Amino acid sequence: MEQINYSVGLDIGTTKIVAIIGKENEYGKIEVLGIGRSKSLGVHRGVVNNITQTIKSIQQAVEQAEADSGLKIGSVVVGIAGQHIRSLQHSDYITRANSEEVINEDDLDKLCNQVYKLVMLPGEEIIHVLPQEYKVDGQAEIKQPIGMYGGRLEANFHVVVGQVSSIKNIGRCIKSAGLDLGNITLEPLASSDAVLSQEEKEAGVALIDIGGGTTDLAIFKDGIIRHTAVIPFGGNVITEDIKEGCSIIEKQAELLKMKFGSAWPGENKDNEIVSIPGLRGREPKEITLKNLSKIIHARVVEIVEQVYVEIKNYGHEDQKKKLIAGIVLTGGGSKLKHLKQLVEYITGMDTRIGYPNEHLAGDSDQEIASPLYATAVGLLMNAIENKGRNPIYQEETRNEEELVLEGHPEGRTIQKVKGERKSVFDLWSEKLKDFLDNAE
Repeated sequence: MEQINYSVGLDIGTTKIVAIIGKENEYGKIEVLGIGRSKSLGVHRGVVNNITQTIKSIQQAVEQAEADSGLKIGSVVVGIAGQHIRSLQHSDYITRANSEEVINEDDLDKLCNQVYKLVMLPGEEIIHVLPQEYKVDGQAEIKQPIGMYGGRLEANFHVVVGQVSSIKNIGRCIKSAGLDLGNITLEPLASSDAVLSQEEKEAGVALIDIGGGTTDLAIFKDGIIRHTAVIPFGGNVITEDIKEGCSIIEKQAELLKMKFGSAWPGENKDNEIVSIPGLRGREPKEITLKNLSKIIHARVVEIVEQVYVEIKNYGHEDQKKKLIAGIVLTGGGSKLKHLKQLVEYITGMDTRIGYPNEHLAGDSDQEIASPLYATAVGLLMNAIENKGRNPIYQEETRNEEELVLEGHPEGRTIQKVKGERKSVFDLWSEKLKDFLDNAE
């Protein structure tokens, strides 16, 4: 029986759901074996609000990906976003029993697990614990303390928090669609893996992922994640404004935005007109492109300004926190004409559009290299990184269960062994699995 070492990323977005199957080739690039997409019904602003419809949409995307690749999907890595996501900075320390021994991975695990015990607001759960810098016996700015001597190990953490109910709803949808939940990852982190280079992360960069329902922000500096935020507006509000402003149906508004839309009103002349067929024998409507781009411009400015407030909150004007690589735009919303120029104009920062093609094998389908699929490709990368050592056979077989500690410095995969001490994250995963098993 042929053994195929493949992984699956599932992007549950507000406008579309994408299932992407892939494996790592011998050059370390990702070879996409199959892709399925379906219209997302039942998700609003990144949060599931109709379980039944979401399950249907997930099944459609998964079936399409399975048909495309001829493989059976078992476990998936899912992205989480939505307006309930928030992040905070936290410092913690442990005192080591024996400072004569060098610091090892167990010490880092212990420190990370301590952060998972933080008391959150009612109904909130820690999704990620991301170490930023370590201190050993007061010596600061240590990126990797393993192998060093010291009695007191401290670290600054970037902690990402989300609502328990939203996480459970996603888990419920995955389970009801007949899949296993391999791991949950914050979507801006997945997108940044797909479109940012290590140099950009070192220099300082803000990734803006404009989706249908939300706009996600992730800021990196010195190769470390510094700030994340989810803004509850995306491409859908632009479509909604066009629909209201031009008195047309949503389908027409979406087409208008994609074909003729521009974020810069000065680009269109007054006499440029597009005619839209009327409903059921009514007269066609004539809309000037200048008017259209004015509607789009107003809403895009609002979204970009909200993102810019978050970038300012991080403190990018401070010399030490300067984002030298500027801004990278990705997601379906980044395909809007002249958006790059508008973002540069508002923020005064260098901007480029991020394509996830850097990590894809050369013969990949052109369509997948679109900013539209940045999150899905990032989730697939996450799945490969965490589960690459877990071969799945073409016949549906389950091998020993693995758990992924996303909060760990390396995002390591831990084999469950009898008698192994369980981390807080392991217990949380089990609690979630039990809850889903018992839910009606």
